Amino acid sequence: MVRDILVIDDSRTELLFLSKLLSRNGYHVRTAENAEQALRELAEQLPDLILMDVVMPGINGFQLTRNIARHPAYAKVPVFICSSKNQETDRVWGLRQGAREYITKPVDPRVLLAKIEAMA
Repeated sequence: MVRDILVIDDSRTELLFLSKLLSRNGYHVRTAENAEQALRELAEQLPDLILMDVVMPGINGFQLTRNIARHPAYAKVPVFICSSKNQETDRVWGLRQGAREYITKPVDPRVLLAKIEAMA
């Protein structure tokens, strides 16, 4: 069952939107604004789910998803990519990197919550 979610996005607006949405629906939310912060959060405590943007400074979301999927300690944590990159090739590439879901922005709250609930 998903309770703890790590949201990774370099946009403070997106972090706030997703954090409020998830918190209002009973989830505990932690945030990171880049890959380095995300890796520190993962080392501190594993979440039940990661929501991750693609376009970020430094290591992008595709690279970070691949790193998480291949890391022995983190590989079991499902990653949902949540991105404005809405081409089919982006979706396929994200899933090939290890993401479980690929959701495009602007996020439809009902779709996101349904996909999270389906993880149970």
